[in-house]
Amino acid sequence: MSNNKTADGLRLELLDIIGKNPGGHLNNDIRSKFSAALKAYSETEGVDSSDVIFAIGSSVYGVDMDNVSKKTGIGATNTTSPKVIVDFEYMRQFMKDVFLSYGVTEERAEVCSDVLIEADFRGIDSHGLGRLKPIYCDRMDNGILWADKPVEVLKETETTALVDGHLGLGLYIGPQCMQMAIDKAKRYGVGFVAVKNSTHYGIAGYYATMATNAGCVGLTGTNARPSIAPTFGVEPMLGTNPLVFGLPAQEEFDFVIDCATSVNQRGKIEKYAREGTPTPRGAVIDLNGIERTDTDGILRDMVLGKCALTPLGGAGDKMAGYKGYGWATTVELLCTAFQSGPFGEDICGVDRETGKPKPMPLGHFFLAIDIEKLCPLDVFQANTQSLLNALRGSTKSPTGPGRIWTAGEPENDQRVARTAQGGMVVPSSLQSNMLALRDSRPGLSDKYPQLPFEDS
Repeated sequence: MSNNKTADGLRLELLDIIGKNPGGHLNNDIRSKFSAALKAYSETEGVDSSDVIFAIGSSVYGVDMDNVSKKTGIGATNTTSPKVIVDFEYMRQFMKDVFLSYGVTEERAEVCSDVLIEADFRGIDSHGLGRLKPIYCDRMDNGILWADKPVEVLKETETTALVDGHLGLGLYIGPQCMQMAIDKAKRYGVGFVAVKNSTHYGIAGYYATMATNAGCVGLTGTNARPSIAPTFGVEPMLGTNPLVFGLPAQEEFDFVIDCATSVNQRGKIEKYAREGTPTPRGAVIDLNGIERTDTDGILRDMVLGKCALTPLGGAGDKMAGYKGYGWATTVELLCTAFQSGPFGEDICGVDRETGKPKPMPLGHFFLAIDIEKLCPLDVFQANTQSLLNALRGSTKSPTGPGRIWTAGEPENDQRVARTAQGGMVVPSSLQSNMLALRDSRPGLSDKYPQLPFEDS
């Protein structure tokens, strides 16, 4: 197949194949047609390597991703090859150098790389190196996200601020705004900062931890592209909107609860597809109101806008899905009401008429409460630790793993294990991303003539 078509045209062709052939993944001719179109799509300029169309190709249509161009960093993970472990500091520096190559300032590039590497330390692989190319670099390449924009304070009091990020990197906007909230809290007891026109800001738990490290209670949230349907609805309206708290404890890690307000995220659906397992009932609903479990079909219909994720609690009200719906809506409101910010289709990231990428102006909020203004920090930490220890020491289920965790503990387990093994595992798909960035960004080939996983 000729690949002289535009990326937008090829993507529409792929969507047309999916839409017109509901059982096409079972037809050899349709599978071959889809595979050829996907290969051509991967080789065009301006392709977003995080596009769900690639996951659909691999898990639904059985496309051999090793035969798909690695130009965009798309490639199947070869599970038979030895694990590649890369030192965290090496990876932090590599990511910083990538940001510098886009014109991010030295100080901001340091912060951006710190947010991403922290995700990898915590075992949140979806938000670390895995985000570098598809979420940040590709979007800067596509002109829907900018490397170095001013963080403008539009309105400010002793305890509050409204900030405009001007569609710069959320990875430096977020830390600057949480620090502003902390500084206000340290002086006046409480600090609250609302942000408009930002972009993806990485793991929300990073900001809660900034607060706990400063002796504060931290709270943050962000909206995102629409993917959750309201309770008793079927249209994607709300983002997976995390609502995140952090409280200082006495041990080496604090209580930090960082999770979405949906039952699952798209990445989890893709994981089910790789494992060949059904999606749990109640996690996804389609336009006919059916709670879907057919993982491959779900992935296919998600790209067509025919499926939506459900809020925590699941579809309907039998398992109190309205609670997750309420929390997701609360986050959306705190990210748009102060800011007069967009939501829903206006932050979907795609121009529906042209199919081209468009900016996603997101909102965030950051709250810090200085503990010392209410009680001694060590007393607060001791009280927190007492409850956490009681929870962990409570009676375990005889059918469970024999251990009870509290928020922040699984991430600390990952940090300990990954530090002990000498760094983070870099699968072949992310190796491809690193190679693509090294070979395309100015100055990186000279500094990184041989990446750790390349043969000498």
